[in-house]
Amino acid sequence: MQSAAESNTADQNQRTKANPTLAVAQKWNMPAKLKEISGIAYVDAARFACVEDEEGKIYIYNTQSQSIEKEIPFAAVGDYEGIAIAGNTAYVLRADGRLYEVANYNNKPTVVEHQTHLTAKQDVEGLCYDQKNNRLLLAIKGNEPNTSEYKGIYAFDLANKKLNETPVLKIDLTHEIWKDIKSKQKIEPSDLDIHPLTGDIYITDGAKPKLLIMDAEGKKKNLLSLDETQFPQPEGVAFTPEGELMISSEGKTGTGSIVKVNINGVQ
Repeated sequence: MQSAAESNTADQNQRTKANPTLAVAQKWNMPAKLKEISGIAYVDAARFACVEDEEGKIYIYNTQSQSIEKEIPFAAVGDYEGIAIAGNTAYVLRADGRLYEVANYNNKPTVVEHQTHLTAKQDVEGLCYDQKNNRLLLAIKGNEPNTSEYKGIYAFDLANKKLNETPVLKIDLTHEIWKDIKSKQKIEPSDLDIHPLTGDIYITDGAKPKLLIMDAEGKKKNLLSLDETQFPQPEGVAFTPEGELMISSEGKTGTGSIVKVNINGVQ
């Protein structure tokens, strides 16, 4: 039989699992060029590849020197929203659904542009590399053309360089997880990434700062509100290979930032 102390501990653990907590572990304020940082991807222990939503450049940000150490032009001015790294190739997503493949991005890059069936009406912002399935995942911020019941996550096959016409995952907007969300737009995905250890998918919402966690099949697991003082407009999310969570945020009235986040109680 459990003692009272053991019972209280079990109850507390159960509450923690049901109500995960988030804490800022470390924060890097971005230089002026990345005030409107809109996407990040892990490069190595000291570096992130970043894009911002105006210049057609990849910025390599060094967390040790706290500076941009390299700028890699790949296209003209545009609304760039997401970045993913697959080996020596960077992929950058424009809001109108166009993908830029930047091969050898860190040394004599070459660029190929891919057109998809997604358009500016869908306002495509989320992009990540799904290594297990050799594909990219694209999440739309706007509405699906013919339904209000879900928002799609689409797969770009890296073998044939084609985007699937139908979503491989759906963010179910009728799910009970949204019961406390009062706004008409339950979520406006700004980015997504896959946890390297659990396979769970983490999706940020920049408009109403929050973080949605789903499993690999799209089952909803947790929805966390984000503190707007720390995350005024969370536009990017990335994991280190060890599973450390990083969230980038546009500055709005201040500087842009990348924040290392600890989340307790997520199973």
